[in-house]
Amino acid sequence: MSTSESNDAATSLAPPPLQHDGRGEINASSLADVIQWFLDFDQRAAVVRHPKVEELFHWKQQQARNDSETVFEFDHAEDRLAIGIMQALAEHQGERDLHAWISQLLNALDDAAKTNEEISTAYKLNGEAASTIKEAEKIPTESGRKVYLTCCWLETLCTAELRIMGWVYQELYGKTFQP
Repeated sequence: MSTSESNDAATSLAPPPLQHDGRGEINASSLADVIQWFLDFDQRAAVVRHPKVEELFHWKQQQARNDSETVFEFDHAEDRLAIGIMQALAEHQGERDLHAWISQLLNALDDAAKTNEEISTAYKLNGEAASTIKEAEKIPTESGRKVYLTCCWLETLCTAELRIMGWVYQELYGKTFQP
Protein backbone atom coordinates (compact mmCIF):
# COMPACT_ATOMS: atom_id res chain seq x y z
CA MET A 1 0.00 0.00 0.00
CA SER A 2 1.42 3.35 -0.99
CA THR A 3 1.66 6.28 1.42
CA SER A 4 -1.11 8.02 -0.53
CA GLU A 5 -3.42 5.00 -0.23
CA SER A 6 -2.57 4.69 3.46
CA ASN A 7 -3.41 8.37 4.05
CA ASP A 8 -6.68 8.04 2.08
CA ALA A 9 -7.68 5.02 4.19
CA ALA A 10 -6.85 6.85 7.41
CA THR A 11 -8.82 9.95 6.44
CA SER A 12 -11.89 7.90 5.59
CA LEU A 13 -12.05 6.58 9.18
CA ALA A 14 -13.20 9.94 10.52
CA PRO A 15 -14.98 12.95 9.07
CA PRO A 16 -12.79 15.82 7.89
CA PRO A 17 -12.41 18.65 10.39
CA LEU A 18 -14.77 21.59 10.32
CA GLN A 19 -13.04 24.78 9.29
CA HIS A 20 -14.03 28.29 10.27
CA ASP A 21 -13.83 31.55 8.35
CA GLY A 22 -12.31 34.82 9.59
CA ARG A 23 -15.50 35.63 11.54
CA GLY A 24 -15.39 32.27 13.32
CA GLU A 25 -18.34 30.86 11.36
CA ILE A 26 -18.34 27.38 9.89
CA ASN A 27 -16.86 27.35 6.40
CA ALA A 28 -19.62 26.10 4.07
CA SER A 29 -17.19 24.04 1.98
CA SER A 30 -15.84 22.20 5.01
CA LEU A 31 -19.41 21.52 6.20
CA ALA A 32 -20.23 20.16 2.75
CA ASP A 33 -17.17 17.89 3.03
CA VAL A 34 -18.39 16.63 6.41
CA ILE A 35 -21.87 15.92 5.05
CA GLN A 36 -20.34 14.15 2.04
CA TRP A 37 -18.16 12.03 4.32
CA PHE A 38 -21.21 10.89 6.30
CA LEU A 39 -23.09 10.10 3.08
CA ASP A 40 -20.12 8.07 1.84
CA PHE A 41 -19.09 6.28 5.06
CA ASP A 42 -21.91 6.30 7.62
CA GLN A 43 -24.62 3.75 6.89
CA ARG A 44 -27.30 5.55 8.91
CA ALA A 45 -26.75 8.79 6.98
CA ALA A 46 -26.16 7.11 3.61
CA VAL A 47 -29.60 5.47 3.75
CA VAL A 48 -31.02 8.67 2.23
CA ARG A 49 -29.44 7.51 -1.04
CA HIS A 50 -31.35 4.22 -1.09
CA PRO A 51 -33.85 3.99 -3.99
CA LYS A 52 -36.66 3.17 -1.54
CA VAL A 53 -35.92 6.35 0.44
CA GLU A 54 -35.58 8.38 -2.74
CA GLU A 55 -39.04 7.17 -3.80
CA LEU A 56 -40.41 8.15 -0.39
CA PHE A 57 -38.78 11.57 -0.61
CA HIS A 58 -40.39 12.29 -3.99
CA TRP A 59 -43.75 11.08 -2.64
CA LYS A 60 -43.38 13.52 0.28
CA GLN A 61 -42.57 16.42 -2.04
CA GLN A 62 -45.61 15.61 -4.19
CA GLN A 63 -47.83 15.43 -1.10
CA ALA A 64 -46.63 18.85 0.00
CA ARG A 65 -47.44 20.27 -3.44
CA ASN A 66 -50.87 18.58 -3.36
CA ASP A 67 -51.51 20.19 0.03
CA SER A 68 -50.57 23.60 -1.43
CA GLU A 69 -47.52 23.86 0.80
CA THR A 70 -44.62 25.97 -0.36
CA VAL A 71 -42.08 23.42 -1.52
CA PHE A 72 -38.49 24.02 -2.47
CA GLU A 73 -37.77 21.51 -5.20
CA PHE A 74 -34.85 19.19 -4.55
CA ASP A 75 -33.68 16.60 -7.04
CA HIS A 76 -32.64 14.08 -4.40
CA ALA A 77 -33.22 13.27 -0.74
CA GLU A 78 -29.53 13.78 0.02
CA ASP A 79 -29.79 17.35 -1.31
CA ARG A 80 -32.69 18.00 1.07
CA LEU A 81 -30.65 16.58 3.95
CA ALA A 82 -27.58 18.70 3.17
CA ILE A 83 -29.50 21.97 2.79
CA GLY A 84 -31.50 21.21 5.94
CA ILE A 85 -28.30 20.73 7.94
CA MET A 86 -26.79 23.93 6.60
CA GLN A 87 -29.97 25.88 7.36
CA ALA A 88 -30.23 24.40 10.85
CA LEU A 89 -26.67 25.42 11.68
CA ALA A 90 -27.26 28.93 10.32
CA GLU A 91 -30.48 29.32 12.32
CA HIS A 92 -29.32 27.67 15.55
CA GLN A 93 -26.09 29.40 16.39
CA GLY A 94 -24.72 28.94 19.85
CA GLU A 95 -24.60 25.83 21.97
CA ARG A 96 -27.96 26.33 23.68
CA ASP A 97 -29.85 26.86 20.39
CA LEU A 98 -28.15 23.95 18.65
CA HIS A 99 -28.79 21.72 21.67
CA ALA A 100 -32.49 22.64 21.56
CA TRP A 101 -32.64 21.88 17.82
CA ILE A 102 -30.99 18.49 18.20
CA SER A 103 -33.40 17.73 21.06
CA GLN A 104 -36.33 18.56 18.76
CA LEU A 105 -34.90 16.21 16.13
CA LEU A 106 -34.63 13.45 18.73
CA ASN A 107 -38.25 13.97 19.76
CA ALA A 108 -39.42 13.94 16.12
CA LEU A 109 -37.44 10.75 15.50
CA ASP A 110 -38.93 9.10 18.58
CA ASP A 111 -42.49 10.07 17.61
CA ALA A 112 -42.04 8.93 14.00
CA ALA A 113 -40.45 5.61 14.99
CA LYS A 114 -43.22 4.82 17.50
CA THR A 115 -45.93 5.73 14.99
CA ASN A 116 -44.28 3.57 12.32
CA GLU A 117 -44.02 0.64 14.70
CA GLU A 118 -47.68 0.90 15.72
CA ILE A 119 -48.93 1.18 12.13
CA SER A 120 -46.59 -1.55 10.88
CA THR A 121 -47.81 -3.92 13.56
CA ALA A 122 -51.48 -3.08 13.05
CA TYR A 123 -51.35 -3.68 9.29
CA LYS A 124 -48.58 -6.30 9.22
CA LEU A 125 -46.36 -4.16 7.01
CA ASN A 126 -43.01 -5.47 5.81
CA GLY A 127 -40.29 -2.91 6.50
CA GLU A 128 -37.99 -4.78 4.11
CA ALA A 129 -40.38 -4.48 1.15
CA ALA A 130 -38.82 -3.08 -2.02
CA SER A 131 -41.20 -0.11 -1.96
CA THR A 132 -42.47 1.51 1.23
CA ILE A 133 -45.13 3.27 -0.84
CA LYS A 134 -46.44 0.01 -2.32
CA GLU A 135 -46.37 -1.65 1.11
CA ALA A 136 -48.39 1.26 2.55
CA GLU A 137 -51.24 0.33 0.19
CA LYS A 138 -52.18 -2.27 2.84
CA ILE A 139 -53.33 0.62 5.03
CA PRO A 140 -57.04 1.05 4.23
CA THR A 141 -57.33 4.83 4.55
CA GLU A 142 -55.56 7.57 2.64
CA SER A 143 -54.99 9.53 5.83
CA GLY A 144 -53.44 6.46 7.48
CA ARG A 145 -51.12 5.93 4.52
CA LYS A 146 -50.15 9.59 4.59
CA VAL A 147 -49.31 9.46 8.31
CA TYR A 148 -47.30 6.27 7.87
CA LEU A 149 -45.33 7.45 4.84
CA THR A 150 -44.67 10.87 6.37
CA CYS A 151 -43.36 9.20 9.52
CA CYS A 152 -41.18 6.86 7.42
CA TRP A 153 -39.64 9.90 5.75
CA LEU A 154 -39.19 11.75 9.05
CA GLU A 155 -37.60 8.73 10.70
CA THR A 156 -35.06 8.42 7.89
CA LEU A 157 -34.36 12.15 7.62
CA CYS A 158 -34.04 12.70 11.37
CA THR A 159 -31.74 9.69 11.78
CA ALA A 160 -29.39 10.95 9.07
CA GLU A 161 -29.50 14.53 10.30
CA LEU A 162 -28.87 13.49 13.90
CA ARG A 163 -25.80 11.46 12.90
CA ILE A 164 -24.27 14.51 11.27
CA MET A 165 -25.51 17.18 13.67
CA GLY A 166 -24.31 15.17 16.67
CA TRP A 167 -20.82 15.05 15.22
CA VAL A 168 -20.91 18.77 14.36
CA TYR A 169 -22.06 19.59 17.90
CA GLN A 170 -19.13 17.63 19.32
CA GLU A 171 -16.70 19.39 16.97
CA LEU A 172 -18.05 22.83 17.83
CA TYR A 173 -18.32 22.43 21.60
CA GLY A 174 -15.75 19.75 22.42
CA LYS A 175 -18.26 17.43 24.06
CA THR A 176 -20.76 14.79 23.10
CA PHE A 177 -24.37 15.91 22.81
CA GLN A 178 -26.33 14.89 25.92
CA PRO A 179 -30.15 15.08 25.74
